[in-house]
Amino acid sequence: MSANRGRFVWYELMTKDVAGAKAFYPKVTGWTVESWQGPMEYSMWAANGQPFAGLMTLPDEAAQMGAPSHWMGYVAVDDVDASNARAQSLGATTYVPPTDIPNVGRFAIIGDPQGATIALFKGQNPQPLGDDPSKPGEISWHEHYTDDLDAAWQFYSTLFGWEKTDAMDMGDGMTYQMFRAAGSSKTLGGMAKRPPEMQAPPHWNYYTRVPDIDEAIGAVKANGGQVFHGPMEVPGDDLVAICMDPQGAVFSLHAHKRK
Repeated sequence: MSANRGRFVWYELMTKDVAGAKAFYPKVTGWTVESWQGPMEYSMWAANGQPFAGLMTLPDEAAQMGAPSHWMGYVAVDDVDASNARAQSLGATTYVPPTDIPNVGRFAIIGDPQGATIALFKGQNPQPLGDDPSKPGEISWHEHYTDDLDAAWQFYSTLFGWEKTDAMDMGDGMTYQMFRAAGSSKTLGGMAKRPPEMQAPPHWNYYTRVPDIDEAIGAVKANGGQVFHGPMEVPGDDLVAICMDPQGAVFSLHAHKRK
């Protein structure tokens, strides 16, 4: 088993307006944009001098299926084909079958049994374990909202080897279950059942660390985005906000409270 198995190693924004996204996110997160020198047109987001995510036009077939602009995480596996087959046996749907990216690696895109989209990835070369998620610009938290927390946990823990860490009682019988990759001491994120007021279907939500939550929220609003919730206090003396970019992709912000 590789050291990367079960870790989020890449992210991707599939958007209906690439130019609009390139104009929006740097003003909110401080990211820069780099071009990928590969066989297809592809841009990358960089934070702290290191590319960590991609940016591309939402594929026509996805748009025709009703998919909005959205963010997607790539999780490292030891064998994409075997993991894709395993996911299918656990009730997942394969949206993009195992596919090679020349000189990069192999990937597949799946929908979990409740429809949330996530990608499987095996790099051609050894991958770094990622930067410090406490640094501004880095993805700091990975959150999954589901209709069946027990079933979701069974699926992801079986597929990726994730382990439970802490759990929080959210009231009304709701539990927020946090998790980590096997053998890691770092909590990657949390899972919870969708609250009744949440209109979105089961999905993954990714949090970006920013220096100041109020300034970032101000930048979201000033540049055509929306803020659904926040700023809200969360454990760890932090603040978060759930937002949507002008192209319709949901993303979240995460910052330390000002003393």
